[in-house]
Amino acid sequence: MEIRIQSIHFDASEQLQAFIQKKVSKLEKYYEDIKKVEVSLKVVKPEAAENKEAGITVSVPNNEFYACKVCDTFEEAVDLSVEALEKQLVKYKEKQRTK
Repeated sequence: MEIRIQSIHFDASEQLQAFIQKKVSKLEKYYEDIKKVEVSLKVVKPEAAENKEAGITVSVPNNEFYACKVCDTFEEAVDLSVEALEKQLVKYKEKQRTK
């Protein structure tokens, strides 16, 4: 599984990148055949409190899943996005099984 982290208009710290790698790699528990994961981090409206946006795209054969959350911290946003993707992957896997 290939993980790409893209931080738009700022540099993501090593600590943040390590956190993302750890969180995203857990997705393989829910679906084994993940090809690529793209994480994009963006600061929206610098004045607002909840301004850290994390969008995660997960590519599997013949399909793609996406989750995007805006929170106070990137860690929180990544956490919530990964949770949303876990649900999507579980649902997709169950659909595959019933076919």
